[in-house]
Amino acid sequence: MTRPLNRTTDGRPAAPTRLLHLGLGGFFRAHQAWYTEHAPDAAAWGITAFSGRSRELADRLAAQDNLYTLVTRTQNGDRHEVISALSAVHTATDHTAWLEHWRRPELAAVTLTVTEAAYTTLPEGGLDLAHKDVRTDIATLATNPSAPAITVAGRLLTGLAARHKAGYGPIAIVPCDNLPDNGRTTARAIRELAEATGTRTLRTAAEHASYITTVVDRITPSPTEQDAKTTTAATGRTDTAPVITEPFTEWILSGEFPAGRPRWEEAGARFTTDTGPYAQRKLWLLNGGHSLLAYAGPLRGHTTVAEAVADPVCRTWLQQWWDEASRHLNSPQHETAAYRTSLLQRFANPGIRHTLAKIAQDGTQKLPVRLLPVLRAEREKGTLPPGATRILASWLLHLRGHGAPVHDTAAPPAAGPLRDAARTVLTALDPRLGEDTALTDAITARASEAARTA
Repeated sequence: MTRPLNRTTDGRPAAPTRLLHLGLGGFFRAHQAWYTEHAPDAAAWGITAFSGRSRELADRLAAQDNLYTLVTRTQNGDRHEVISALSAVHTATDHTAWLEHWRRPELAAVTLTVTEAAYTTLPEGGLDLAHKDVRTDIATLATNPSAPAITVAGRLLTGLAARHKAGYGPIAIVPCDNLPDNGRTTARAIRELAEATGTRTLRTAAEHASYITTVVDRITPSPTEQDAKTTTAATGRTDTAPVITEPFTEWILSGEFPAGRPRWEEAGARFTTDTGPYAQRKLWLLNGGHSLLAYAGPLRGHTTVAEAVADPVCRTWLQQWWDEASRHLNSPQHETAAYRTSLLQRFANPGIRHTLAKIAQDGTQKLPVRLLPVLRAEREKGTLPPGATRILASWLLHLRGHGAPVHDTAAPPAAGPLRDAARTVLTALDPRLGEDTALTDAITARASEAARTA
């Protein structure tokens, strides 16, 4: 006999909302909410979260007092923990509630997990002013700065404008997505949107915040219906929104919190003046490694990270890429070696069903930060790095219909003769790479070979 999750028997009372979050998915609930839950002052720091797209998830959480079970999956079994950090949840369309929370004097910070593509930025940085949703927001907010916005930058800008108009002080905006220098990137997107509206009020509002740069890490696969059944059976509590995650977690932050914050450092977060070395290591080794497996693994019949990394061939390819990337990291060699060893153990965890199809999504947004810095550095030395060219060749085949289905709204066309497609794909990532004949030839040859053996 199971019973529903509820705060009377399973969690602590809802804390007063001092944090907002945009993006209600599993990673946020395994990461930022987990750190808040484990901060010693958690009882004073409630989170109100807004969904990115899904109404269903918000409704499911609300039906169980905004509680959920975090399942930490290890080699030796599962650990179950009820997380009480969420004080309220709202759907993405509840714009009235969104602005109301920004107008509260006690609000201190807004965190984000919305995926890289949702920032609507260009590969070289800056807001994509040609994006249709950005153009819509410019027109809408120029007329009414408090109107509902479509883009992440627009939603944040409406909140900042509401707070500034209410006469309350600046807060911290804390992006937690895999963008390099994500605090500065977010600040630039908001400021450029405000500037494009031509509205002085919005330009002032964009400066009414401190933008925090972060590095985040915790592998959290998308939940399945079976996860809910398994969690309910193991705990005796009905939970329609559990989160499955790994034991490892990391959060590096840099910046000022003008209105305060939870004592996240006592839950394991680290504060630093320079997140650069941590970001490079994570983006190139973990995320870049994931991209390699996501595009090359399906060519060998694999569907999850654990399956792919158990394949000696894929493992060799992974080590090749890591060797290339490690040469350009600004980290002590022994730390890099330890991190690589840890990644192999994490990738091989059979309890974490991290699907390659999910990782493969939005490669056009992901590869410029995960791959291109290393590739450019290698090409400057005159080398054609096998790991980097394999990622690109495998991605090219992915775009041509090999492996996981393509979910990438910005994907370049990849039909036609293979060499022409290779040049087109490279040009989409960086026009200079499209002019690199040797690189085009190398990717074409590697893709042709992989296609024959797939």
